[in-house]
Amino acid sequence: MDRLRDLIVQGELAPGVRLNERVLSQRLAISRTPLREAIKLLATEGLVELLPNRGAVVAAMDSARLAETLQAMGALEALAGELACRCASAETIAAIRRLHEEMLEMHARGDLAGYFRHNQAIHLSLVEASGNAVLAGVYRQLNANVRRARYMANLSKERWDAAVSEHEHILAALEARNVSELQALLRDHLANKLASVLTGLEKAA
Repeated sequence: MDRLRDLIVQGELAPGVRLNERVLSQRLAISRTPLREAIKLLATEGLVELLPNRGAVVAAMDSARLAETLQAMGALEALAGELACRCASAETIAAIRRLHEEMLEMHARGDLAGYFRHNQAIHLSLVEASGNAVLAGVYRQLNANVRRARYMANLSKERWDAAVSEHEHILAALEARNVSELQALLRDHLANKLASVLTGLEKAA
């Protein structure tokens, strides 16, 4: 499922493209049964639209729903940041720092796919550092629904560079355990990402 998800998230399979089971099973070197299960699961993430008697297509992004989801995620990340500042161990924060340094290397090499994997790991690690399993579970579910948008935001070199700078400030605030600053930075980070994606969707339309 991860390989098919990546093809959609990274734009190799564009919105509206029909998911041909024969072609995809050959491309991904898997049988049709696990492929069908993957398609069903990706439909729950909003990446695929299942059409009665017509198979499945890559789903278009819904701007209104995207805005609502990122708004909710901003609130969740702000709460996670507060809790992480108060209860995360020094070792946990150091591990997030190492992910950040690796992410910077990916950015320097222009490796967007690698950068994105580390970016996602950082956000998830920060949420998990809150120590609140319910919060982390809800966040993961919402994040699955906006993974494509988060990747798309970095297709702009200007936005990608800005995101790296934002991450550096986020990490500094976490290391300083500055609750109010970290909360504001996390909310602004997602708001800036949303603005970039909406601009891209408007241009595409």
